[in-house]
Amino acid sequence: MIKWLVTLVLALLVLGLLTPWLERLGLGRLPGDVRIRHKRGTFYFPFASVILTSLALSLLVHLLGR
Repeated sequence: MIKWLVTLVLALLVLGLLTPWLERLGLGRLPGDVRIRHKRGTFYFPFASVILTSLALSLLVHLLGR
């Protein structure tokens, strides 16, 4: 259980550090990404970016797993 928690924390840390670089590549501004601005704050969820990233990582794991 601890191993998965450490892995999750490290993955989130790496993703957080790579966010500015990924935004320059266009991730986070795809047509399926949702951004709602309100006077109390902003809601942002990158639906399309999450799906694209998941597919790319799955392909990478599949190719490296053989």
